[in-house]
Amino acid sequence: MDDLRIGAIGLGHRRSLAVAAHQEPGRGSRVTAVSDLDETTLLNEAEFFDAKTAETDYRRLLDREDVDAVLVATPDHTHAPIAIDALRAGKAVYLEKPMATTVEDADAVLRAARESGSRLYVGHNMRHMGFVRLMRRLVQQGQIGTPKSVWIRHFVGHGGDFFFKDWHADRSKVNSLLLQKASHDIDAMHWIVDGATEAVQAMGGLTVYGGLPRREPGEPGPEIRPSREQWPPSEQRALNPVMDVEDLSLLNLRLDNGVLAAYQQCHYTPDYWRSFTVIGDAGRMENFGDDPGGSIRLWYAGRRNYDPAGDAEFRIPDAVGGHGGADDEVVREFVRFVREGGATDTSPVAARMAVAAGDMATRSLRGGGALLQVPRLEEAVRAYFENGQVEAG
Repeated sequence: MDDLRIGAIGLGHRRSLAVAAHQEPGRGSRVTAVSDLDETTLLNEAEFFDAKTAETDYRRLLDREDVDAVLVATPDHTHAPIAIDALRAGKAVYLEKPMATTVEDADAVLRAARESGSRLYVGHNMRHMGFVRLMRRLVQQGQIGTPKSVWIRHFVGHGGDFFFKDWHADRSKVNSLLLQKASHDIDAMHWIVDGATEAVQAMGGLTVYGGLPRREPGEPGPEIRPSREQWPPSEQRALNPVMDVEDLSLLNLRLDNGVLAAYQQCHYTPDYWRSFTVIGDAGRMENFGDDPGGSIRLWYAGRRNYDPAGDAEFRIPDAVGGHGGADDEVVREFVRFVREGGATDTSPVAARMAVAAGDMATRSLRGGGALLQVPRLEEAVRAYFENGQVEAG
């Protein structure tokens, strides 16, 4: 079987996805074309992948008949238009999360996939992370009874380095970090408890980074890497010229299966980790670490005081590769789906629901904290994707 010929569009922070897709000949997929706006990056990556096609304009890449599929890993605000162009050009699309920055644009991507018949895959790689898969399995086994609530705390210890020195700090590029960053966690939470958000209420603000020194417009940005050279957060310098996204967000959610959830995100903590707690009517579970070597602990016997050991502990399995092995797994699933179709652990509809929750949460946050309903997806579009991207009947 010939290798799937992939065009990589955007080779910045998430170039690791293209690397994962670039297998040895005969192993299933190869990166044969590259596109990036930065000409130096483009030349370097064309050499790295030995790509015959290198274009600064991705639309010329879409015109090529020797490209079967594209991997879109560009800044968030470009996801929807590039994906729609690629789908209409007949290319299978791997679209990095979030699939769009508004619910309206997410719906437009889904409609384009249905109308074109081109296959769409959204890279919510957390569904392939060991701790998420383990928590989902424990819930499905009934280890804590029926889920009733989820509490998520996301401590983004390097937020000042990764999210406030480039386009992530600009709401015109990301909408909000409550969408950009939290869409991962919201999608994972939906999957763990088998539900989707139907109503949200949020509060937050730009509480630390807003008054710190910024670069002049047009001035080259610093290398983006986690650092403790500028600590505490008030010592951060060379922040993005435009900064109008929140660095602290608090979100309440109601899911369509009755689960109530709370999500908290802070971008100036001294540590970095995700804490998921799932509470059922017969117990609760919590992760201690989200990488291999961590664990999930369960409490299901009554006690008067806190017991850190719990009643059972399950080790997060070992894995190799980015994001606990999830990057390799999500690319592998995409290639298999393009070739064979069938069920996938990721879901374009679920990706839309994560965007919808984050988008409406942002509107609530910036509109005084009102309770807002998540717009419903058109039923015919939902049915198309739930039927494996094939029209029913």
